[in-house]
Amino acid sequence: MGKRLRRLRLNRNLDQRTTAEKAGISEKALRNLEGGHGSTVETLLRVLKALDYLQGIEMLAPEISVNPLDLLRQTKAPQRARRSVKHTKEN
Repeated sequence: MGKRLRRLRLNRNLDQRTTAEKAGISEKALRNLEGGHGSTVETLLRVLKALDYLQGIEMLAPEISVNPLDLLRQTKAPQRARRSVKHTKEN
C-alpha cells in the first residue's frame, strides 16, 4: 500500500514535505507510511485526502463476496467423520 501511495504522490508531482504539510502530519509519518514501517489509519486518511484520493479508502477493505447471515443460516456439516472400527475374533 505504501508503494501505491508513493506512486500516487509522485504522479501528482508532490514531494514528501508538501504532502505532509497538506496532510497535517510530519514528514517522518509520511515516510513511515510509504515505507510500510507502521502507521495509523488517521495518517492514511489524511494523506489520501491531501492527495485528493479518498476513493483510495477502498484499499483498506476487500469487497464482500459472501453474506455472513447466509453462512449462519446454512446447516453445519460435521467437522470430522469418525472411522468405524471393526472387531474380529481370532480362533
